[in-house]
Amino acid sequence: MQTIWLSGAEWLAALRVGLGLWWLESWRHKDKKGWFERGTGIAWAADVAGKHRWPVVGKGFDRIVAPRPKLMAHVVVYAELALGLGLVTGFLTPVALVAGLLLNLLYLVLMIHDWAEQGQNAMMALISLVALFAMAWQTWSLDAAIGLFP
Repeated sequence: MQTIWLSGAEWLAALRVGLGLWWLESWRHKDKKGWFERGTGIAWAADVAGKHRWPVVGKGFDRIVAPRPKLMAHVVVYAELALGLGLVTGFLTPVALVAGLLLNLLYLVLMIHDWAEQGQNAMMALISLVALFAMAWQTWSLDAAIGLFP
């Protein structure tokens, strides 16, 4: 593989770090007080799920998320932080890539009507797949430094 400026492995690491920064930005711009104290994030998602074109989305939301809104608000917000930190530092990278892929797919399904969100989540999912299958933790990562996931 020929590349410019960096090696192929370094470009994949840059892609992984960029995805991590994207997750950190998603975490950073969230109104945590609104999510944790007023339940704004889960209330918004409940409204979207309730109007969803696929009834299974609303039913799943009512069964899994609605009974525990405070817990789910913390899960969502801190999952984005953990994904960002894991991908930027390259720690438990395959776990972070799979978890991020699943979270992006959940977001994609929930926000099926929102073209901007679809594009963002589709691209983040694609980057996760590429980074996972190319094993983007081999360079510039704590995983490589401590010998995890050879």
